[in-house]
Amino acid sequence: MQASPLDALQDVMPPSEVSWWPLSIAMWGVILLSLIIVITLFVWRFKAWRFKRAKREAIKHSIAHQNDAQQLHILLKRLTKHYYGTRAVAGSNQLWASRLTQLCGQTFNAQELDSLYSPKPNNELAHKLHVAIKHFKLKEAINV
Repeated sequence: MQASPLDALQDVMPPSEVSWWPLSIAMWGVILLSLIIVITLFVWRFKAWRFKRAKREAIKHSIAHQNDAQQLHILLKRLTKHYYGTRAVAGSNQLWASRLTQLCGQTFNAQELDSLYSPKPNNELAHKLHVAIKHFKLKEAINV
């Protein structure tokens, strides 16, 4: 009797497992790219947080002086000077009122700002200035 040719076949040998270490060049690239993205996002968020520090401080001080319109006005001037420079706060009362309107989203006029220096304080103006500090725009283009 003749032997079957199938008897001469060997069993299939599975390949050995591929080791995950050392990593391939592509994997190192993905890791490096991910690390660069995370560091860039962290630096960007930290700079944005630091940039907004003056506004956070102004909001904190405005809560302490909620009913004092003169102090709130001073805070708004300091905030504007910090973000937009000295030329943004200089000028007439009408010009300052128009800049406040542009930067805060509240409507101000020169008569309201003149009333800050009257003997009787205006509580409605104090509330308006407090809201203006909260909604102060940090990156508005103004023509100085």
